[in-house]
Amino acid sequence: MFTGIVAGRGRVTAIERNGPAIDLTVQLPAGAATEDPIQIGESIASNGCCLTVIRSEGDLCTFQAGAETLSRTNLGRLKPGDFVNVERSLRAADRLGGHFVQGHVDGVAHVDAIDRDGEWVTMWFRVAPRLTGQMVSKGSVTVDGVSLTLVEVESDRFSIALIPHTLDVTTLGLRQTGDPVNIETDILGKYLEKMVGDLQLSSVKAAASGLPSSPQ
Repeated sequence: MFTGIVAGRGRVTAIERNGPAIDLTVQLPAGAATEDPIQIGESIASNGCCLTVIRSEGDLCTFQAGAETLSRTNLGRLKPGDFVNVERSLRAADRLGGHFVQGHVDGVAHVDAIDRDGEWVTMWFRVAPRLTGQMVSKGSVTVDGVSLTLVEVESDRFSIALIPHTLDVTTLGLRQTGDPVNIETDILGKYLEKMVGDLQLSSVKAAASGLPSSPQ
């Protein structure tokens, strides 16, 4: 479990093909492993995708990403020298500065527009309608592992407002129009969508059978 408050940008130092998977080595941002050394088997979010540490030496961590992960995220497009947003997993005593993030990427969106107003940026993302159905204005969304507040939500795209600090310390400040980003919608939105869908299905079945849709 994560919060979407990233430690900073990690730099990809090596990518090794391992059949349909890859071994991804990342140099963690300064200070990420200083107070609490990285452990083998630990979960770390890279661009919002929860990955398991298989090797660790100082500030270098190696993860394995399988075919399913590569097909559903932007990790398969990475190359040495690229940057990724890094967050270590949430501890019970940590502050919850963002929102509950599982590190399970729901899909890939693409940067649709970048509107600059001085140091501030409003960024639009084009995404599948199945994901915008789980979003609401002023709700939360995770973009490349960063917890953000939704500004506007349309049928197939949404916008977020980025402050200078977020642009400086995450990969969002490096994104260009057309770039792919990993999206995880708020887990509360998923549960609500499932509950509403189940209620609607129950009503349809009840109507078809001639029975009341709820207890009388």
